[in-house]
Amino acid sequence: MTSLAEIWPPFGLTLTTPRLTLRPVLDDDIPAAVAAARSGVHRPGKSPFSVPWAELPEDELAPNMAQWYWRCRANFTPESWTVLLGVWNDDELLGVQDIGAKNFNTLKTVSTGSWLKESAQGQGFGKEMRSAVVSYAFDYLNAEVAASEAAVWNQQSLGVSTALGYELNGIFRDGWGEKVEEVQRVRLTPTTFKRPTWTLTVQGHEAFSQYIAI
Repeated sequence: MTSLAEIWPPFGLTLTTPRLTLRPVLDDDIPAAVAAARSGVHRPGKSPFSVPWAELPEDELAPNMAQWYWRCRANFTPESWTVLLGVWNDDELLGVQDIGAKNFNTLKTVSTGSWLKESAQGQGFGKEMRSAVVSYAFDYLNAEVAASEAAVWNQQSLGVSTALGYELNGIFRDGWGEKVEEVQRVRLTPTTFKRPTWTLTVQGHEAFSQYIAI
């Protein structure tokens, strides 16, 4: 029987670290992602996201999340793509780490974003899952730059960036929901990356790389 990964190769990509498994969110995983988000992602009224999705009412949160996962798949092309990786610790979904790119074959640049449920924060998981995707980007996709951003007040996210060797790359003002935020861009290269002591294990790279035509 043909597998989902054979039909859509990004589904076969799996990144493994000492504590975590990162793999694409499948439809069967969406309820676990919704439950993790409903358990709390940030303190009320202080959204770290440009779109405050985690503050939606419970009856709106689930369909909004499902539509986002489906939209990213539907809009996936070799020139513009985003992969949403569920972050698993044993059998528990802790959050989602994304990696994406536009015009990758020319720019060799990836961008990342993520969220963790509050009960999983403060344990080093954020650093570990970001290390996984940037290690994959540099060592397997031959990326030259990994970019990210966070509100200037979000020291938790910026602290992860600093710990991994990201350099500050300018501040801009943006509308986040109904608020205006000062947003800090950060930038990482293979030479500035403070690599983890562990080695990343990757499955499904060959099919994925062929799918994005690198």
